[in-house]
Amino acid sequence: MPAHRVAASVETADLGSYQQAARLMLLHGIVTESYPRAKALALVLQWADDLAKDFRDLFGYSLQTSARHARLLRRLDAFDASQAFLTVKSKRPFDRRRLAYLCLILACLHRSRVEINLADLVKLLTASANTIEHLGFDATAPGHKDAVVDVMDWLVFRGALRISDGSMEDWARDHDRGDALFDIDHDTCAALFRPNKPLQHLVGAAGLLDTPTAGTGRDPRRRFAAQRARRLLIEYPVVYFSDTDAETAIALRQPTLAEDIARLTGLPVERRAEGIMLVDTTGHFTDKRFPGRGGAVNRTAGLILAKIADLREDPDRASSLHYLLPTDPGEEHAVLLSRIDMALPQAGTLEALAHDPHADAGEHAAEADPDSPEHEGQTGLPFVEHGTLEQMITELYEEFGPSSFTNKWQADPGGLLAEAVALLADLRLVHIVPGGILVRPAAGRYRNITAVLPRPAHDGQFALDFPTEETSR
Repeated sequence: MPAHRVAASVETADLGSYQQAARLMLLHGIVTESYPRAKALALVLQWADDLAKDFRDLFGYSLQTSARHARLLRRLDAFDASQAFLTVKSKRPFDRRRLAYLCLILACLHRSRVEINLADLVKLLTASANTIEHLGFDATAPGHKDAVVDVMDWLVFRGALRISDGSMEDWARDHDRGDALFDIDHDTCAALFRPNKPLQHLVGAAGLLDTPTAGTGRDPRRRFAAQRARRLLIEYPVVYFSDTDAETAIALRQPTLAEDIARLTGLPVERRAEGIMLVDTTGHFTDKRFPGRGGAVNRTAGLILAKIADLREDPDRASSLHYLLPTDPGEEHAVLLSRIDMALPQAGTLEALAHDPHADAGEHAAEADPDSPEHEGQTGLPFVEHGTLEQMITELYEEFGPSSFTNKWQADPGGLLAEAVALLADLRLVHIVPGGILVRPAAGRYRNITAVLPRPAHDGQFALDFPTEETSR
């Protein structure tokens, strides 16, 4: 029997523990003495050497550990809208102000001693933020103090800071009288912001992405494609063959890929004609649970999929559906990069050390096999117009009653629809296009989702809840 390439030195009896440690690092990126829970760090450190080897060999990731934290340094192949930091309390994505404040506050903490009070930290933040056009900090401006509190909560939650006196709520109510004192864990703060490349050496956001640089010819490209395929499977809810280049699609179809990822994570890999996905059977290896008890947005998204399935299966209505080819993912990513680069300051770039990723991209494009079809087998996807989606949400409100959608959404069906569609897009179940959405193949998994709905309550209102959960990356 051949030896395993993954977890090679792990005994069978210990494999479950090893896989749990691997899932912890892949899901959270950083593990400290308190985050994401007590004893998680001890578990990761127990397997640190084996994890470091497997992460490096499979994904090209680096695992850095100390007695107080473990940090997984990923290498990105692309940016996408689902990569977001979430606030601790409301679970809302960080906006640009919060992201900017996070970077500035980490810089301020780096220059501080072992403790700092919030009032002094805000003075340092104000001096830095006010030098940046359109950012700034003003305690009397709407949203500025809330942004600071969200960032501080985020750092406290991950163990980078610890409140030893006072409270942030007192400061938020009255910044002249309230205050809080924090102990600083400098090791964790340094681990939170550790880019793979010095930012001053980049001429664009694409420089943060990984590009094949070792060797030329077909074999190095194949190794890089296999690495990219593993990253896609571990990082995204579903990977469609049509979204990848030909060499990556070939790597995704290899049996060894599924075997390696399944042994590393302890989760099954599901393969279909259109793509491949890693299914979270534990319920704990995902940042977006679907479907399940995830609130009105999660449940409404599932019901929208059921409505779309009914539309496609109705012979009278299905004939009116249009099928469109999705936009080339490479073109969409290029547009996203250009939007990011619009805000890039040029003054701090060290021209002598600057790296232009576009030059590398041109070189490797020249090496590509011109006879390989990049999107083999790509077909049109059903297009559902925005007006049809609005009709669906109206029908759901009539069927379940507005009160079933919680106080936040009972008077805002349009807002709930927008949030539900955004969730489905993050899960790669639909693709948002001008005027509506394209329904992607994995959405078909949930065509019978209404079968698990509970019966109406005595008042005729549905609980709008799913008793079972199926989760995926």
